[in-house]
Amino acid sequence: MNKGESSLTSLISAFSRAYHSQFDTSKIFDDYLAQKLITKQEFHDIQTNMVQGIHFFNKEIAEKLNGQTEELLKWIVQTQLSPTPLARAAYCEKVLLNEVMLGLQQYVILGAGLDTFSLRHPEFENILEIFEIDHPATQEFKKKRLAEVNLKLPSNVHFVSMDFTKKFSSQNLLDSGFDNKKTFFSLLGVSYYLTKEETSSLLDHLFANVPSGSSIVLDYADEKLFKEKGISNRVDNMVKMAAASGEPMKSCFTYEEIEKMLENSGLLIYEHLSPDTINELYFDNRKDYLTAFETIHYVHAVKK
Repeated sequence: MNKGESSLTSLISAFSRAYHSQFDTSKIFDDYLAQKLITKQEFHDIQTNMVQGIHFFNKEIAEKLNGQTEELLKWIVQTQLSPTPLARAAYCEKVLLNEVMLGLQQYVILGAGLDTFSLRHPEFENILEIFEIDHPATQEFKKKRLAEVNLKLPSNVHFVSMDFTKKFSSQNLLDSGFDNKKTFFSLLGVSYYLTKEETSSLLDHLFANVPSGSSIVLDYADEKLFKEKGISNRVDNMVKMAAASGEPMKSCFTYEEIEKMLENSGLLIYEHLSPDTINELYFDNRKDYLTAFETIHYVHAVKK
């Protein structure tokens, strides 16, 4: 990543949330501010590149929907891009809002990208400290974009720069006002891009100095990640796109592996959502192309 540039994955994730908010009916997760963080040119470029790449996604659909640009884009976004960003955000924020009702005071977003939670919930400004952790280039991009569209972050938001592939340092968090209080962490769309050792080390450091009852919601890819094709080859497409963008996927886990890793960091799994469960919760009875992504699971784990 270059100085002042957002990661491609964070831009595409924001694009998929913006598209869903604007064009899909029956919202899974309505991020109505995502479109403000993407310029019209970026939105146009992403959708143009997606439509032009339809033969990469699915040659049969390319022939079937030839010339139907809007339907082609809808198929690509709903089949390939948006299922995971939408459902994991909906699940994470449901857990988070419940934690806030129980008195939570600190929320740490790891790999925050172009997250809009703090902007959508200004009512928490005086009760919840929010720490957005990401690569410095992504954070610079976000600050610049917020200024361009006249969106001001609430005073409870703190940016903490970090490269997840490097050794975790809690000092940056502490310098930003982080305290030894009950904390909720979200780690979404990150674990696949780290090695198992990097994810394990990150969890160890995150939970070393927070009290019992602190928890995390994370998503992970199961052991079929590099073998499963998925609907219309979408799992294989996801892995290939990540590699082509310079952010290759590195790890996947069996349930036993994820359970053991969390246990080693002092955590117990409170809730685990398999792809089938995710489909039932967030995609049931839809009339469009949206379905839960194969191989992707969600976990809510709590410190003992």
